[in-house]
Amino acid sequence: MSELVARIKAVLRRIRPGLADDRASFGDIEIDRVAFKVRRAGQDIHLGPTEFRLLDHMMQHPGRVFSREQLLDAVWGNDVYVETRTVDVHIGRLRKALSRHGHKNPIRTVRSAGYALEKVDQ
Repeated sequence: MSELVARIKAVLRRIRPGLADDRASFGDIEIDRVAFKVRRAGQDIHLGPTEFRLLDHMMQHPGRVFSREQLLDAVWGNDVYVETRTVDVHIGRLRKALSRHGHKNPIRTVRSAGYALEKVDQ
């Protein structure tokens, strides 16, 4: 059984290196997938479950622009019918949470395309 788990982890590392670890970081943002905690510049950021999954997905592909439809499929799943504007609401909540304590907003809006997570200079 332990060999099977090791092989699965090795495949995950090759496919998506960010998923193999329980923790990920991007700039001053740190995410702990096991404890469902987010920290920015050493301060705890409280996120809802959807905002957490949204941030986690964007951190796996930093700098990449995601359309609303791509984010819906990745975060909500294919079997759920949700309006595309729902993504805007959750992006707004995520921005608000990440921008507390005077931090700059790391989520860039790309007009007519979608959203991307980018490093910001403090």
